[in-house]
Amino acid sequence: MHRRIFVPGALAAACLLLAVPASAASYAPGAPGIGDPYYPNYGNGGYDVSHYDLRLQYRPATDELDGTATILARTTQDLSRFDLDFLLDVSEVRVNGAKAAFATSGEHELVVTPKTPLAKGTAVTVVVRYSGVPSTKTAYGFSTWHRTPDGAVAADEPEAAWWWYPSNDHPLDKATYDVSIAVPDGTQAISNGTLQSTSSRLGWTRYTWRQNKPQATYLTTLAVGRFDITTSTSEGGVPVVNAYSKDLGDNDGAARASVERTGEIVDWLSGCLGPYPFGSAGGYVPNTTTGYALETQTRVYYSPRQFANGSNTSVVVHELAHQWYGDSVSLKGWKDIWINEGFARYAQWLWSEHEGEGTAQDLADYVYASHPADDPFWTVAPGDPGPDNQFDTAVYDRGALAVQALRNEIGDDAFFAVLKGWPKEHAYGNASVADFQRYAERVSGKPLAALFDTWLFQPVRPAGAAARAAAVADAAAAPVRPKSWKKIEATNDVHGH
Repeated sequence: MHRRIFVPGALAAACLLLAVPASAASYAPGAPGIGDPYYPNYGNGGYDVSHYDLRLQYRPATDELDGTATILARTTQDLSRFDLDFLLDVSEVRVNGAKAAFATSGEHELVVTPKTPLAKGTAVTVVVRYSGVPSTKTAYGFSTWHRTPDGAVAADEPEAAWWWYPSNDHPLDKATYDVSIAVPDGTQAISNGTLQSTSSRLGWTRYTWRQNKPQATYLTTLAVGRFDITTSTSEGGVPVVNAYSKDLGDNDGAARASVERTGEIVDWLSGCLGPYPFGSAGGYVPNTTTGYALETQTRVYYSPRQFANGSNTSVVVHELAHQWYGDSVSLKGWKDIWINEGFARYAQWLWSEHEGEGTAQDLADYVYASHPADDPFWTVAPGDPGPDNQFDTAVYDRGALAVQALRNEIGDDAFFAVLKGWPKEHAYGNASVADFQRYAERVSGKPLAALFDTWLFQPVRPAGAAARAAAVADAAAAPVRPKSWKKIEATNDVHGH
């Protein structure tokens, strides 16, 4: 995981005070971080974004990206200046039509000073003109921009936006999107939501995509390349758009055999988690060398390596379950990652049950028995794993054990009411582990603090009566491996970047 510390210099602060008129003494800079303890300088303070309009042009041969980002926001304090998270080269910034001063700071901050300070509650339109070669940019020693033989992909977690558009990069500030990108004829551009239009002119084709539901910045994706695109509609009426690089080689068949079941799986998940929360679904498989998948909203990113050993619908279930748990209901802070990963993994367990390859209880028994008391697995607390363990296997598997423990404690009727009700209760918003515990207690009518503490926060293997979620008759006996386990295990590193 990648963290940084930003401490404004005393001189810079003094200069700012001199620059602000006495009548504007109450105006202050927005914080260079939104306040997440895992990533103190991700996101920004002082404003809330409602919409991003991105108008782009990309040249695959040279990796050159030109863009104009129009950001609609509202100030949440009297604001003298504010930050955007961004890495490319900026030529102009305007705030409410007037040219604004701008400068870079630290590893990934664009500091914008409006011509006049902005009062709290002011509607703000920010226009940023920029260009650059994303593959030449790094922050904290890494890049989330992935070149491919025929283009590039932006997809990563917990950050990806900096390499292609300026943003308030934290899940707390969700927004709607219009992404319009021109690429050379014969190349396609894929993003989230629904395709609004395509048009061709002078050797360029422009694709315009719209996401009309709030979306976290890390869930916004862009893929440029030569794709075979398939479209369909699920039996439940959800439009599906899938895309496959034309040079996937031996992985092509397995990728299609998995991802083409998206509509079927969305409909099945709707029976478990409630109505699908978005206007489209789908996935894409570019020719990248990465090894992970990511739940980019409505258009899941899969690496070819996910299908190197054959088809795997389990990974498709995992990423599609995130559309409810992670995308529609997003975490308040990165420490709340269990709500994303524990439930996406548990959806795989339910799919195993559906496919007759081992029940969720069978899988819980197997996971519990596979990790003796001295296994470091039990020292990771899924309810607050820390930034270095955010995507540890324990967050997935111990996280799913916690979900099974909840199911056993409150019974199936209340459990499935919680599974369906939670995404409805917090649709398109943000929530924490504590919020989930309170919701489960309200729906079930049972106190659950001890159960949540045992399974999510204690750095030890639950024992005795607490282990009823994994009712292993003989802990010393070799665990019986469910048929589905191999494919589930193959997704252990889906977010291992």
